[in-house]
This record gives sequence, C-alpha cells and structure tokens, in this order.
Amino acid sequence: MKNYIFLISVIFCVLPNFGQDFQMPKAPSQDLDRGGNLQNSTIRDSLMSKFGDRSTKLNKNPDAKIEDYLIISRQNDTVVVDTSLTIEKYHKVNFLRKDNFDLIPFSNTGFAYNTLTFSTTNSINPKMGASNKYYAYDSVDDIVYYDLPTPFTELMYRSVFEQGQLLDAVYSVNTSRQFNFSISRKGLRSLGNYQNFISSSSNFNFTTNYTSKSNKYKLRTHYSNQKLFSEQNGGISNSDILNFENGNTQFLDRGVFDPNFENAHNEFLGKRFYLDHNYALTETDSISSSRLEIFNTIYLEEKKYKFQQTSSDEFFGDSFVAQEINDKIFLNSLNVHAGLNYNSQILGEIGLGLRYVGDNYSMENYQISEYIDNSETINSKTTFFTADYKKIFSKIELSARTENFIFGDNNSNMFSSNLRLKFNNNSLNIAYKFYSAAPNYNFLLYRSNYQNYNWDNDFKNSISNSISVDLELDKIFDVHLGLISVKNQIQFEKLTVGNSTDLNQYSIIPVQHDGNLDVLKIRLARKVNFGKFSIDSKLLLQKSLSDDIINIPKIVSRNTFYYSTDMFKKALFLQTGFGVKYFSKFYMNGYDPLLSELYVQSEKEIGEFPIIDFFINAKIQQTRLYFKFEHFNSSFTGYNYYSAPNYPYRDFTFRFGLVWNFFM
Repeated sequence: MKNYIFLISVIFCVLPNFGQDFQMPKAPSQDLDRGGNLQNSTIRDSLMSKFGDRSTKLNKNPDAKIEDYLIISRQNDTVVVDTSLTIEKYHKVNFLRKDNFDLIPFSNTGFAYNTLTFSTTNSINPKMGASNKYYAYDSVDDIVYYDLPTPFTELMYRSVFEQGQLLDAVYSVNTSRQFNFSISRKGLRSLGNYQNFISSSSNFNFTTNYTSKSNKYKLRTHYSNQKLFSEQNGGISNSDILNFENGNTQFLDRGVFDPNFENAHNEFLGKRFYLDHNYALTETDSISSSRLEIFNTIYLEEKKYKFQQTSSDEFFGDSFVAQEINDKIFLNSLNVHAGLNYNSQILGEIGLGLRYVGDNYSMENYQISEYIDNSETINSKTTFFTADYKKIFSKIELSARTENFIFGDNNSNMFSSNLRLKFNNNSLNIAYKFYSAAPNYNFLLYRSNYQNYNWDNDFKNSISNSISVDLELDKIFDVHLGLISVKNQIQFEKLTVGNSTDLNQYSIIPVQHDGNLDVLKIRLARKVNFGKFSIDSKLLLQKSLSDDIINIPKIVSRNTFYYSTDMFKKALFLQTGFGVKYFSKFYMNGYDPLLSELYVQSEKEIGEFPIIDFFINAKIQQTRLYFKFEHFNSSFTGYNYYSAPNYPYRDFTFRFGLVWNFFM
C-alpha cells in the first residue's frame, strides 16, 4: 500500500514540470476538450509534441488522422480508435474489458462471475459446457481486425489481488495499404486472498486481413490459443460463515479461513483457426448501382475442459474410486458457411447461404470405465439455410437475419429483426428475437468419478421469444423495455439428496421446466452534467413472472458521481469521484467448481449491500491512468457481501491501471 501511495505522490509532483516542458501553443482552429470524444480530431491530438501544432513522430504518415485508425468486427461494424478519457471507459477497465453492470465478479480477478439478470441464448450452436469460463473466452465474434495508416499499439495494465498482474497488449500494422496483421495477448496471474484460489489465464490471438487493389477480393483470418486456469476451494465452509459475517478480527486475514477443500483446479483450453473471404463478381460503377459477391467462411475449433483433484472429497458426494479425480470433456467443431451477397442501392443488402456445423462431444476418465460407460459421445452434423437483409431508408434502418434447419442432427432455428429510427440526435430501436436452440452438451451427457455428476438426458429444444424497445433521448435519458418468454428452460439446480439435513448432501443436476418462463425488464440510464460535476446513473428494474424457475434481483443500480477538469495548463485531464453499486436481496445463483457452472438455489439470500468505490482517473497525452479504492466501505457497512453462496465478495483494496496507446 505504501508503494502505491508513493507512486501517486511522484506522479502528481512531477506533473507541473511536465506541463511546462511540454506546453503546447494553442492551435488557431481547434480548442480540444480532452475529456470529449476525439474521433473527429487529427491524430496529433493524441501525439502532441513540443515542436508545435504538428506531430513529428508519425514518420510513416504525418498526415494520418485519428478517424483513419479503424477497428473492424467480424460483422464488419467499424469503430475508430478513441484515446479520450470518459466514464464509460472507466467502467471497462477490468479483466473482461467490458462494462460489467449486470455481473458481479468473484473475489479474485478472472476467477468467475455471477449474473444479476437473465438473458436468452444468442446462438443455435450448443456450447460444450463450463459456461462460466465463456465470460473470459474470446469467441469467434470477439476477435477484431484493424486497418491503420501507421503501426498501432495498445497496452492495458491492471493490478490484481496479492501476487501477479493483468496485462492486455495488442500490436497491429499495415505492411501495405492492402494487408494488415495484429498480435494480441492478454495474460493474468493473481494469487487471491483465500487459500487455493489462484487465477491464471492466457488469451493469444493473431489476425490478418487483406484487400486486393481492385477491391474485389477480401480475406480475413485469425488464430486463437487460449488457456483459462483457476484453483478451486469450494468457498469458505458453512462453519466459518458467522466468522466472516461478524467481522471476527482473527479472520480479517482471509488466508486464515479453511476452505471446503484445497486440492482441486479446473481449466478451459481452446484453439481455433478462422478464415473468411469473399470475391465480387460485379461491382458498382457509373452504369450499375449493385454489387454481387460470393463468400465463404470456415473455422475449426478445439475446446477442452477438465476438473482435476488430487483425491476425492465428500464435498461433491461419493466417488466411484477414492483416488485422484480427472474428469475431462472435449468438443471439436467444424463450421463452414458459403453463399452470395447482393448489395443494391434500391433493394438493400441481401445475403443467402448454407452453413454446415459438425460437432464431436466426448469425455475421458479412464478410472471409471468399470462402473459406467465413459465412451459415449455426441456427434452432431447439421446443415442450415441462412438469410440476411439490411436496408437504410433515409432515417430508418431495417435488418433481419434467420437460420433454419434443413437436415441433420441439430434441429434448431432462429430469426431476429431490428428496426432503428434516427431523429435529430435521438433514436428508437425495436428488436425481436426467436430461438429454438438445442441444449448445451453437458446438459445432455456428463460423466465423472463423482456419482452425483453422471447423467444422460433427452431434453427438448429451449424456445425463446424476446422483444425489446430502446429509446435514446439526447441529454434526457435512455430507456430499455424488454420482455423475454422461454419455454422448456434448462438450467442447473441444487437438489437435496433424500431427506438428509446435512448441508453437504446434495447434487447439482440439469433440470428442464415444461412451463413458460417470463421476465420483464426496464432499464434506465441518465447522465447529467453540472458544470464540471457529473452524475452517471443506470437502473435496472426486473421481475420474473415465474418465481419458481429462476431467481433475479428486482433492482440493480449503479450511480457514479465525479468531477472533471483540465489541470497544469491542459497537460492533464482529471476525473475523480465515487461509484455506488447496489442490488436487492435475492436467492443468488450458486457456483459449482466441478462443472464451472452457475446453479439455482433457494437456501441463502444475498444482496442489499452497497459497493462503494473511490477513483481518480487521469489522461496525459495518449495515456489514461486509473486509481481505484475498491469497495472501501467494506469494513463499516457489514460483512454480508458475497459473489455466490460461500464465496465472499472482494474486501477493500487499492487497484492501479493504465491504458497506453502508441501510433508509430
């Protein structure tokens, strides 16, 4: 802690000298707001030097502008590299690099996440299982590509809990106007405050994208190699719950707690090779206003999940063999998509294609072969018809997408549509989604040395319908109305074994509900500025109309109060303030370390504890600094905070982070 205080003191002591040495004469045509969005300003706004209004560091392209630095998603949605400091970016400086408003992390970085809301599936492709690992796993849609005038680097650092660090780095360069490649790696290691609670991960991605000089042929590829590891201890024991909640001074050092077990870990590994390319058969020109192209996408992915324990433990019930636990599941997938895209100024964008998905789900645990059939597999080979449509009519944007089963094993279908209306600086968005999706593979088939973790189910497709209305009113508020209806909901639940009163005598099993699950959501967001003071608020009101199926909090809120100003002759832009997160009490989902899944429980209510953070954010040129006193109210608002039953939430800690961009 003393080292962090010393670091802060040094930074703020040298800032006045820094501002004098690098003071810039004001440009005649621009007076930049460093707290604002820089997407329409030139790149020199992020790379100012003491030689005047023009950067001398962009030796490859001195005329490059910030809007030339493009980040492109798989769906070809494009955003511009943004080096500004905003409150939205503060909410994304975390392990996921996403706003985790509706999530609550566990006490150690990257270990696991619990959810504060309910969402439907967004894919008809079944997952292998270990769903909690997918929060940190870069899926095929999470990979981005770059188009840049000069080499671009981003470094993100974040301190963790006890020994270790989080570093997310990306380097990208256009070797020519037509070809770009990028290399990125996110690495984490954090010891954690509890025994046997290490979290460690590695996400490595390599991407390339190429466009021919004629612009007829485009190609994108990426390779991904990921490893998500975490030690497991089952949480603190039931006998220690009172010692935690009463704030017993002997247990303020969390390493004193004896967890439920100390000899296990789980691990999720994934490798993927992806390629998509398209070729224009006809192009728009002075004669024709349409473009016809053929496209093809193919990717192969291997996933592996394993739970290993040096010896069996009664925490999970009886085992077939009282020795080392070594449960493994595998999923090998091949996905091929091909078809035609037609783009016309009159008709819009139309895509038609066929998609083939081949999955092989298998298990491995040679120790239990004499007790149960461990050689069972699920082989699924399915062909779908796909169609996409998009059209912009003046201020109205319409899009629709469908995938329909043709033949094979996975009889799933989906349809989604979206209507967006823009008026002035406001917008109205209406969306509808329908999914008839096959269950995840670990719902259907699972094998383990633990007797309670063996099943072979024949579940129906889960059918969901959802409609949402989003209204964004500039300088007033944003409102989201959502209604979700699910039939044949599948989830893990905690069931007591027999009539036992022993809290450890239970099993976690998949359950399918025949009735309908209906959930209503209302989300409000509002940002108000009072001079240099601001309030950023978000409120989620939700209600499950089927209380016997899922449990969600009725209220989730987050309010951020902060002050923004330029300092040291605009050499530094500062934001400082408080953030308060709160959710109402409910039967929060439990966490199963063997499956790496959340399960529904009805024994312990969790919630109604505020999480208050104090932060100081600063921007110096293209560097953003983040200082955070996280959950500093933990010692005086009651030790009743949890991320899941038996898993306490984070105690007060100081965190430091930075995001640093280079454009050369």
